Amino acid sequence: MTSLERYQATLAGRSVDHLPRIPILMQFAARHIGATYADFCRDHRVKVAANLRCAADFGVDAVDVMSDPFTETQGFGAEIVFEENATPRCRNLPLEVTKDLSVLQRPDPYSSTRMREALRTVESYRGKVGGRFPIIGWVEGPVAEAADLRGVGTFLVDMLEDPDWSCALMDRCTEVAIEFARAQVEAGADTIGIGDAIASQVSPDLYERLILPRELQLIRAIRDMGATVRLHICGNITHLLPGISTLPINILDVDHMVDMKTVRTVLGPGVALAGNIDPLRILRGNPQEIRKHVHQTYADVGPPFFVNAGCEVPPGTPRVNLRALCEPIMG
Repeated sequence: MTSLERYQATLAGRSVDHLPRIPILMQFAARHIGATYADFCRDHRVKVAANLRCAADFGVDAVDVMSDPFTETQGFGAEIVFEENATPRCRNLPLEVTKDLSVLQRPDPYSSTRMREALRTVESYRGKVGGRFPIIGWVEGPVAEAADLRGVGTFLVDMLEDPDWSCALMDRCTEVAIEFARAQVEAGADTIGIGDAIASQVSPDLYERLILPRELQLIRAIRDMGATVRLHICGNITHLLPGISTLPINILDVDHMVDMKTVRTVLGPGVALAGNIDPLRILRGNPQEIRKHVHQTYADVGPPFFVNAGCEVPPGTPRVNLRALCEPIMG
């Protein structure tokens, strides 16, 4: 089976030759080809080369455009600072000292610098491995993007003290995410990942009242485009699972502090689970422990299942350990 056939069969509940491997590779991928992380984030040619090398060297079954959370943020008017081998920083947040939404620029996927570069990444994948590998585009979720524009701590307070304004900002972010997702699908992405990490820090009530309806709008729009939806919320989402179970997602990334059996019980067999090896304690440990964890997790939750770490594979992970993570396991 090709990687794309394996991926699609897993989502459809069909048998596969082995489980698909979809680890998130960013700083690791850049270092693997001797590139700086700054170039990985800024230059689609570097990102494509790094992802394709990792697919060839480790058996990874997908390529994606993810690098950092500030692609759309730059389009809204923020200044992004790139450091050689560190996550980019967002300077001069557009809403850091104001709640005037009119100061926000309107991101255009085809002209905003970083969004346009993401489209070039997708187009390059389509030309090089289209039809053989799933191509995963990414957008920021409603609360994650709002927090990027306003500041995490400030926006968490905003949701409590000024929910109407917070919803107006998240509505703006959702509209942009839909436009960006559509542009990536048209460029050749068959899956759109949604990163909404800060959602794990709110109560179930706040999540279900303010955030979930906007995630639902975004997910439905992506599904209507004919694309697969992958939801990624870092951290402990156990308290959010009842709400998440109502979302029409295809894949849920699960972080290491969440019990996978609980996730499967709440979400049922219709959602593919991806995870959930501890990226630091286990993935930087020894290959035998990694193999044991993957086998045990799959035994616990069954199909549909994708092999993945709880979050990004750290840059210092030994290569032998990533190879252990990606060793074929019969599905």
